[in-house]
Amino acid sequence: MRLDKYLKVSRLIKRRTVASDACSASRVSVNGKPAKPAHDVKVGDVLEISLGTAPLKVEVVRIAEHSQKADADSMYRVIE
Repeated sequence: MRLDKYLKVSRLIKRRTVASDACSASRVSVNGKPAKPAHDVKVGDVLEISLGTAPLKVEVVRIAEHSQKADADSMYRVIE
């Protein structure tokens, strides 16, 4: 799944255009490397998102094309 779509479906970032812009501005990294919006996300990848005041580090636990609001947080695990 594309990185920008994963960020939107998992509700880590509210809108896909914002997720795409964040990736293009090198504010999102996958496994320690800056990633473009079209980067392919896999289970086990570690995402670092630098938006707002505190950076967020999560591990991809599951990938789904669609998710309910209640199930969105089960797609990732917060690290640290």
